Amino acid sequence: MVKRRDINVFSLSFLDIMACGFGSVILIYIIINHATEVTSQEINIQLLSEINQIEEQVTDESENLIVLRNTADEQEDEVVTTEELAIRIIETIKILQAELAQLEQDGASKESSIESLKSELKELETEAANLEGSVAADDSAGTALRTIVGQGDRQYLTGMKVGGQYILILLDASASMLDKTIVNIIRRRNMSDEHKLASEKWQRAIRTVEWITANMPKDAYFQLFTFNADVQPALEGTADDWLRAQERADTDGVINSIKKVIPAGGTSLHNAFALASQLEPQPDNIFLIVDSLPTMGIEPPRRTVIESRDRVALFTSSLDLLPALSPVNVILFPMEGDPIAAPSYWRLAQITGGSFLAPPEDWP
Repeated sequence: MVKRRDINVFSLSFLDIMACGFGSVILIYIIINHATEVTSQEINIQLLSEINQIEEQVTDESENLIVLRNTADEQEDEVVTTEELAIRIIETIKILQAELAQLEQDGASKESSIESLKSELKELETEAANLEGSVAADDSAGTALRTIVGQGDRQYLTGMKVGGQYILILLDASASMLDKTIVNIIRRRNMSDEHKLASEKWQRAIRTVEWITANMPKDAYFQLFTFNADVQPALEGTADDWLRAQERADTDGVINSIKKVIPAGGTSLHNAFALASQLEPQPDNIFLIVDSLPTMGIEPPRRTVIESRDRVALFTSSLDLLPALSPVNVILFPMEGDPIAAPSYWRLAQITGGSFLAPPEDWP
């Protein structure tokens, strides 16, 4: 019988294998550790480089931050300085504006004073001219009753004396007193009341009344009627009364009233002369301010168009209603298309012992 051999696990072959395995592990460890150290060193070098760069950037940015802070401080100082300068400039502007306003106020006040003095001087010169030569230089003359503003020497009106104890003024207030041409009369008739009142012809008529009232004797009585299709006193409620020339309330009241009268309608001398005949006492001087022959009698005409011979007939028949022994002074204003008016009114002045005047455009 063969003897069995005992098995030993720790034989030489096993130990060789184990030694080789441990050697391989050690070798692998050495290789891996070395590579790790090399890689770690490379990574550390890169990190250090990046850290250095970052530190340099931080340093630079810190320096820039300091510069920016300094710049910001400087800007704040400049802003504060600019604000202070702006405040001073605004205050200076306000002071200059106040001085300018004061200068303008002083200039306006001085200019107003100069204009006021000029106006007073003009009034004094006008009054002096009126005192020197408006009417005859007798003690009863009324040159000082009113001040007439205008130009020129009024003494060229030779032959028309504003005299008498009872003076009647008849003022034509028909539509023809708006202008001297028919076309313009029609145009103005369709305008507003302000344009009608501003008519140069009507304003001349008002100034003529002012001239007459200013030159009446101081102790005289007077009355003023405006007439067109109807007739009415300038002062309402005084149709049967005589007004006093020396009473400024009467003369001023008459002038202010006719300044509000708007020329309109036709012309009737019949009604005006009839009312004049009813006055007591009878007027001893009549001033008739008119521009054309009448277009109607006591009643309105039936026809819209009236011919020249009809107007002459109306004029002639109206003379029968005039107060007896009352001279009529005619002041005839220009009017287109009525050539018979001038000789007719001139004849009226001659018959009654009055005067006739066709005034130039610069009078009164």
